[in-house]
Amino acid sequence: MTTWLTSFIEQFGYFAILLLIAVENIFPPIPSEVILTLGGFLVHITNLKLLGVIIFSTLGSLLGAIILFALSRNLTLSRLEKLLSTKLFKILGFKKDDAQKAINWFDKHGIGAIFYGRCIPVVRSLISIPAGIARVSWAKFLVLTTLGSLIWNSVLIYLGFHMGKNWQVIVKIFDDYTLIIIGLLIILFICFGIKWYKNRIKAKN
Repeated sequence: MTTWLTSFIEQFGYFAILLLIAVENIFPPIPSEVILTLGGFLVHITNLKLLGVIIFSTLGSLLGAIILFALSRNLTLSRLEKLLSTKLFKILGFKKDDAQKAINWFDKHGIGAIFYGRCIPVVRSLISIPAGIARVSWAKFLVLTTLGSLIWNSVLIYLGFHMGKNWQVIVKIFDDYTLIIIGLLIILFICFGIKWYKNRIKAKN
């Protein structure tokens, strides 16, 4: 994979980085850690410039995030309420007004999560979806996504540049970090699930 990525970036330059990162933000077949750290290393052996790699990778992140955000905005409140009103979701204990509650929660706590989420493996590729469902304004979404992506991309590109031929060491570290993040997310999901279930039981009683 590394050989193909290197060849692709060498052939198409900044456009390749923009395209790869955009695709990674929509459907991550290749982790951004690999693309960004490799891009930083390639500054040493190609005509790529460090600033150019940062700019075009951030544009790619923004493009991918915009696509997910725009698609998610089609999931209107009424559509969500219809979905929660189906028999299956009623059996699971959901109510029609749960959709509005979820959106209100994101409006209150989730705006900043767009920024922080762009710096967290796994979450960074998905944070655009709840933001779209909650219909966060385009201005806020674009600003927070750009800033978060710029920080994430800059750090990884610089690390790849600094490590040179040993750039894959950074990827290994982030792979381990990603596994920890996934584990924590699973634990949090279970905890929130248990808490939600207990609250539903109390409400029924």
